Amino acid sequence: MAGVRIAPSVLSADLGRLREEMAAAQAGGADWIHVDVMDGRFVPNLTFGAPLIRALKKVTTLPLDVHLMVTQPEKYIDEFADAGAGVFTFHPEATIHVQRQLTAVRERGMLAGLALNPASPLALIEEVILDLDLVLVMSVNPGFGGQSYLSTATDKIRRVRELLTRARSPAVLEVDGGITVDTVGAAFHAGADTMVAGTAVFGQRDPAAAVQALKAACRLTTPV
Repeated sequence: MAGVRIAPSVLSADLGRLREEMAAAQAGGADWIHVDVMDGRFVPNLTFGAPLIRALKKVTTLPLDVHLMVTQPEKYIDEFADAGAGVFTFHPEATIHVQRQLTAVRERGMLAGLALNPASPLALIEEVILDLDLVLVMSVNPGFGGQSYLSTATDKIRRVRELLTRARSPAVLEVDGGITVDTVGAAFHAGADTMVAGTAVFGQRDPAAAVQALKAACRLTTPV
């Protein structure tokens, strides 16, 4: 479906079958592969790093959408660019000089994004809106997969879309957390164009069909 991008999250994939999992997602029409990087400090979990990015580059041609839930994300810019990341998104609370880091990300040829936690105000992105290629609205509190979509995220997505429209920004508006066939429509109709889905894709028997079902749900649901 035109207008919606699906980014399956490798956090829910079977890493022992990485090539097969990526091939299935791509066959279903996945647009990006989402990679969650956690350092055990910014969030209470520890996950992937640059080695997984390099491994993914060997088994998929899809752009790698990397979301860093880490302190001092600037330390990872060069390493992740070298590994093959296509999108580099971090949290504004995690670094002091946000605009400087956005510029550094772009200079390394990656799309630069900022992520907003459920309690993070839109004011954190307003002053750098024209420096952004992507805004990620977290529809769960970050750190763990398999959580339920927070209904308050829908209004936040709508307000971010309004902010981007006023600024005439072409930035991607992405949503991550609890995205399923039952919740994706609300996020889509609120203005999101990119959906991160973990268990809703890789937790299903047929990941390719799951990707197609998410796209279909955006088309078939009615705006609220």
